[in-house]
Amino acid sequence: MSQTLKTRINDDIKTAMRAREQVRLGTLRFLQAAIKSREIDSQSELNDSDVQSIIEKQVKQRRESIVAFEQAGRTELAEKEQAELLVLQEYLPAQADEQEILATIKAVIDEATAKGIQGPALMGAVMTGVRTKLAGRADMAAVAAQVKQTLNAA
Repeated sequence: MSQTLKTRINDDIKTAMRAREQVRLGTLRFLQAAIKSREIDSQSELNDSDVQSIIEKQVKQRRESIVAFEQAGRTELAEKEQAELLVLQEYLPAQADEQEILATIKAVIDEATAKGIQGPALMGAVMTGVRTKLAGRADMAAVAAQVKQTLNAA
């Protein structure tokens, strides 16, 4: 039986403690606290997809922080956030490449137009389809921009 994401994170915290990897340890402890907080709020045990959504949220926060710190000229803080981002990305599925994202967008557009969906509703239908096919494997903000660009070009 394969190991759950929560168990893997807990085991990696212990490994990071033994190896004295401070950045990794701090990042994983922060992630563990976010998981426990969500479990307390929902009053139930989280499954892997719930844990994955927490990790995705953490990744998004790190990316936004990196941009903000770089704009403010705080490179040392941006580098710290980048190191934490790399740790978190280890727990996400392999990211889709540009060609795969574009192919998925085009396939979903073809499916939606075949169903007769047009106009503004097409954007929503395409994003819903793309989100289900690329869940956790792509930055949805970047995908949304790419969908808009593709729809405007068509």
